[in-house]
Amino acid sequence: MSKGRSISNKKLLSIAGLGWMFDAMDVGMLSFIIAALQKEWNLSVQEMGWIGSINSIGMAVGAFVFGLLSDRIGRKHVFIITLLLFSLGSGASAFTNTLSIFLILRFLIGMGLGGELPVASTLVSESVPTEKRGRIVVLLESFWAFGWLLAAVISYFIIPQFGWKIALLISVIPAFYALYLRLHLPDSKRFTKVKQKNSMLKNVASVWSRKFTRKTLMLWILWFCVVFSYYGMFLWLPSVMVMKGFSMIKSFEYVLIMTLAQLPGYFTAAWFIEKIGRKFVLVVYLIGTAVSAFLFGNADTLFMLILSGILLSFFNLGAWGALYAYTPEQYPTSIRGTGTGMATSFGRIGGILGPLLVPYLIAQNISITIIFTIFCVSILIGAASVLFLGIETKNTEIE
Repeated sequence: MSKGRSISNKKLLSIAGLGWMFDAMDVGMLSFIIAALQKEWNLSVQEMGWIGSINSIGMAVGAFVFGLLSDRIGRKHVFIITLLLFSLGSGASAFTNTLSIFLILRFLIGMGLGGELPVASTLVSESVPTEKRGRIVVLLESFWAFGWLLAAVISYFIIPQFGWKIALLISVIPAFYALYLRLHLPDSKRFTKVKQKNSMLKNVASVWSRKFTRKTLMLWILWFCVVFSYYGMFLWLPSVMVMKGFSMIKSFEYVLIMTLAQLPGYFTAAWFIEKIGRKFVLVVYLIGTAVSAFLFGNADTLFMLILSGILLSFFNLGAWGALYAYTPEQYPTSIRGTGTGMATSFGRIGGILGPLLVPYLIAQNISITIIFTIFCVSILIGAASVLFLGIETKNTEIE
């Protein structure tokens, strides 16, 4: 396919979605690898927390840098660069034997991950019809669930028997897929029609100009609260299960069951987002996430643990789908990559603090119940920001 030709919605969704899936596979495997590294390298809970947080630091830098870059050189090129960065970095990390080198590579992998996600959602958002935009972007996000499922399956069958290094080598496959993307993915037509490309500094200033201040404030609060709680909870799920007395094999098995609930979460959100609207899905699914987090933290039986974990996956990932659909709709094409990247980047600060907070509080003998209550409150703040500051963008033509 030549650069100038159009691409069907289904083909665009599958190409961008597979890249998204490989991202999720990497993040998902990291939560299982942390549990495995703790045993192999005798890591403290603080060192375990730093593995997740350094990944988020890289994601914050990547979202900001590549968001700016996507408004200069295009969505497609940045999408491919970021895919290659995280894929090759992930493969290289399989050959490390020290925590320090592993952390450096996790930073680079994080940059690729952080840059790819907002750029992919921006590309898809700009390339599909208005009446289908929300649904298709949520369906794009649903590939995240398939990536997590793939990570859970690989981790369950590979890590205990063959080790975490083999699991990481499997994740290098996206590097080859990125080369395929270069040949088959056209850039956003909306982006190519923008006549004047402003300087990066001017784009950053525009995001916080009077016209967009309310939208930007709402997005930054929302992104911070959602990312803080998500990475704080989900990166620690296998380890929390182990802390509650289950073996590593059993904890992987239960997390796999919980992960399956992400799919109906996405699909119901994809249906509601065009039927009722973005604000409805975000507020309702975030409140559902908060309640589920509270129940998970207070679960004292296996049944309640798995049930609340399933509900947590269902509501949280449905909210993520709406978040990625809603964010690019707040800005015009000329600064869409910058605005989306900056909001995502600020959110990743929460992703740095969340995984660090858990081991710190555990070291202070704070219970899992209180820790998950903190995440519950964070999610409710995010829901309130959408409810009071957000505007509905269903069926509105993006500039």
